[in-house]
Amino acid sequence: QGLKPLVPTESPAPIFGTSKLASDLPATDTFLGKNQVPDLQKIFQRSDGLPVHLKRGVPDKMLYRTTMALTIGGTIYCLVALYIASQPKNQ
Repeated sequence: QGLKPLVPTESPAPIFGTSKLASDLPATDTFLGKNQVPDLQKIFQRSDGLPVHLKRGVPDKMLYRTTMALTIGGTIYCLVALYIASQPKNQ
């Protein structure tokens, strides 16, 4: 019998994402929408002294503050839980 190869020796048939012919597809892709990269580059490359994760205004500030509050709250919770767990049991 011998050893059998783990990888098939023949490549599988190609799978295409559409059943339409290329001539049936529209010339432009309308589902892509407007290219927002130039607008975002203007926002993020502005030298206003803000870090990148706060450049888009109020939603970024709210997300940042919520993340910091959860991080600090979780750290305090863990420290309190460790303190309580390290206390001797009264019997």
